[in-house]
Amino acid sequence: MTRSVILGVGNVLLTDDGAGVHAARRVEATLHGRPDVQVIDGGTLSFILAPLIAAADRLIVIDAANLRAPPGTMQVLFGADFDAFLGKPKLTVHEVSLVDLLDIARLTDAVPPQRAIVAVQPHTIKWGEGLSAEVDAALAHVVSTVIDLLDRWPAKIEPAPPPVACAASCS
Repeated sequence: MTRSVILGVGNVLLTDDGAGVHAARRVEATLHGRPDVQVIDGGTLSFILAPLIAAADRLIVIDAANLRAPPGTMQVLFGADFDAFLGKPKLTVHEVSLVDLLDIARLTDAVPPQRAIVAVQPHTIKWGEGLSAEVDAALAHVVSTVIDLLDRWPAKIEPAPPPVACAASCS
């Protein structure tokens, strides 16, 4: 069975920085314990998440990020674009740890073959437990996007074919 991990990250004590965690909780409530999906409240991340990520076939990260867009704007990035996005400066330090977690997976050749980040532009990041109106309103779209990704990605991930030996005539 293909194993999907939904990882909501952020600090729920810093207003919109907690958007990923709040969205992940809504995704979990919507999925009602679907056996092929594990929803994780990653909070501000920890290295203990590395084995969970490495064991996943599909990884969807939900997080607040500076998209240089109006508050509540959502952007989805896949595969190599996801990886490149993680290398850019972010709003909060926890995203550096996400890069570290994926680097650990790379070292063990266990990067989830299908991976995406669903990023939401925050309105404010300051002490407070609630989301801004703009980000709170965007979460319904974030949740439906995550569910759609789960449904659209192939149910079974086929391993890459072995390399083909090439004769001198191959180009």
